Amino acid sequence: MQVLVCSKPHHLELSQASRPACTPGYAVVRIRRVGICGTDIHAYGGNQPYFEYPRVLGHELAGEVVEAADEQSQHLIGQNVYVIPYLHCGECRACLQGKTNCCQHMQVIGVHRDGGMAEYLAVPTSHLVVSKTLSLDQLALVECMAIGAHAVRRSQLQVDELAVVVGAGPIGMGVLQVAKSRGARTLMVDTNTSRLAFCRDVLGADAVANPLEDDVAERISQLNGGALAEVVFDATGNPRAMEAGFDLAGHGGRYVLVSIVKADIAFNDPDFHKKELTLMGSRNATPEDFACVVSLMESGAINADAMITHRAPLTDVPAKMPQWCDPANHVIKAMITIDTDEAHS
Repeated sequence: MQVLVCSKPHHLELSQASRPACTPGYAVVRIRRVGICGTDIHAYGGNQPYFEYPRVLGHELAGEVVEAADEQSQHLIGQNVYVIPYLHCGECRACLQGKTNCCQHMQVIGVHRDGGMAEYLAVPTSHLVVSKTLSLDQLALVECMAIGAHAVRRSQLQVDELAVVVGAGPIGMGVLQVAKSRGARTLMVDTNTSRLAFCRDVLGADAVANPLEDDVAERISQLNGGALAEVVFDATGNPRAMEAGFDLAGHGGRYVLVSIVKADIAFNDPDFHKKELTLMGSRNATPEDFACVVSLMESGAINADAMITHRAPLTDVPAKMPQWCDPANHVIKAMITIDTDEAHS
């Protein structure tokens, strides 16, 4: 089978590999769609924590089960599935508390072990979820949206609270849409005017702000009766933006760091204590978050299809990846299609 290997930063190469064996507890999935995530872009650029080369990228995955090892899993064959890529140990304290998303011994497909930029992938059957309603494109975006759903659930966002989402990438767009489904008021913050317009006009953000043009704290105060935000979500992957986010959260507020960077993050301790802020990290997602996203997609509350702006077959990705990483090309979500009948675009 063909696989696409990231052998070192800024270098992807197609190679041949044996189709994976189907061992007990596993099924073999014919990969049909692979969403390109910020994690993939950072790994390609050499900026991804928890990462070693060479690696087959790809963890936003949808496909068809073609083989299952165990008798009780034969019903999966022929079904379209999405993949929960977080392989947890099930034995550490976090796992025993149901926090499988932050397992002490986490192995993420496409990060710690080879991922889905390949024609076939062996996946534990416990991490495959069948859907008879969602399209392959939608299935490939469930994981991306689930990260946003987990962040919103972590924040305990309430109806009519003001949720400020900093970073209008796909993760931020997921946070935005899940926050809206909770009945929150939303402000999207980014320096990219076209993405802000997309969030407002297509995804329904209540307001947008560009820190290059607007006083974001003042904008929040105008929207929130003179107070700063109840909840701020950072989805920028930018250390300076992450530090600036502390100044956007109001007294008694919550600040959720969804993005991750190779950096130390500093904040003013007196201001932090004065506001009695709650600071939390949000990593990955749990099956509960995945189920939430599927339900929201089925109801139309999450518009994943509109986020897919670029598409290419696996063989074209080495040439396409530098373009997809360039902000000038206005990529929101790129999708790899592993189908012989798919057109290039």
